[in-house]
Amino acid sequence: MKVEQLSLTDASWHDVVPNIELEASLLLLFISPTFKGKEELIKSLRKKFSNATIMGCSTAGEISDVKVNDNTVSLTLVQLEKTTHNLEMVKVNSMDESFSAGITLAKKLQAKDLQHVMVFSDGLNVNGADLVSGLKSVLPNTSITGGLAGDSGNFSETFIVANDIITDKSIVGIGFYGSELRVGFSSKGGWDSFGIDRLVTKSNKNVLYELDGLPALELYKSFLGDNAKNLPSSGLLFPLSMRINDCDTPVVRTILGVNEKDQSLTFAGNIPEGSYVRLMKANIDRLIDGAEDSAKDACKASNIDTQLAILISCVGRRFVLKQLVEEEVEAVKEIVGVNTKITGFYSYGEIAPFGKYSPCELHNQTMTITTLSEC
Repeated sequence: MKVEQLSLTDASWHDVVPNIELEASLLLLFISPTFKGKEELIKSLRKKFSNATIMGCSTAGEISDVKVNDNTVSLTLVQLEKTTHNLEMVKVNSMDESFSAGITLAKKLQAKDLQHVMVFSDGLNVNGADLVSGLKSVLPNTSITGGLAGDSGNFSETFIVANDIITDKSIVGIGFYGSELRVGFSSKGGWDSFGIDRLVTKSNKNVLYELDGLPALELYKSFLGDNAKNLPSSGLLFPLSMRINDCDTPVVRTILGVNEKDQSLTFAGNIPEGSYVRLMKANIDRLIDGAEDSAKDACKASNIDTQLAILISCVGRRFVLKQLVEEEVEAVKEIVGVNTKITGFYSYGEIAPFGKYSPCELHNQTMTITTLSEC
């Protein structure tokens, strides 16, 4: 495997792309929604790399090496030498189709020598938890990682890229095939929970109506104090930790929207009735430590020197870390090593197992890392 990593701007890409020499078979594109020339860029890449697969999505920040950028494209060119791959896309007309879309996508990618699946999804019109459930129902023994597209924290419009297509309400997935591919993955947070467990007494998938029989939004606002007036954006700073059973590892759920009329909260993932939630808050040092721990576990899982690390971190982490955001990427770099190429984006949800022997889950507020190498 050979990898080249580039950061493109509207002003520079016309000069950079013609001079790329690597004969790439896979192009990963993480695109700022404010990047004006994305259609023209993709046409140019399709022309130059006519036999390559192009895959990507919109972001809430682009990761290129140890830099976190806005208004750019993080372009990763990969020459797979021993591994084959297949790209598929599924449209989603409504959020209720998320589970069935996961099933459809998994069946399209399914094959005897399938080693790994990477998925990027519309971040606003797809229920990420249902998507993951659909994928797992068909591919229970295949590792799956990826993330939900962002749009700079505006929660207005996100998109995915599948070859020459740029569209919303869609999911794109790529299957990697062959025994010589080595994949590592991990997802870690670093948030601190506080307060008491609250029972979810009324919900419908990712919409939470009641906690302990009380209106969810009213109760949530009572925790936030002055931050309540800035909802839903301030909700990124105070996610919920959720567990269904005592033996489960808690997952984090981030707020996407609020409804004053019915006093509900809409999350990036499902919150089933009967589950328990606790409020969480940020600890900057622990967030950076969480990114480092994720890198350690991902490298340990692959058991080989990493050639490419794909980082998908939640937009909520970026809002908390602010000017320190690059420190979590630098913490990853120190673990994966100077010879590893790093790409990625800030997302509206992360898809990965916690670690090597865990099932795939939808996460919020984590640093999720996928490492790819060929042996």
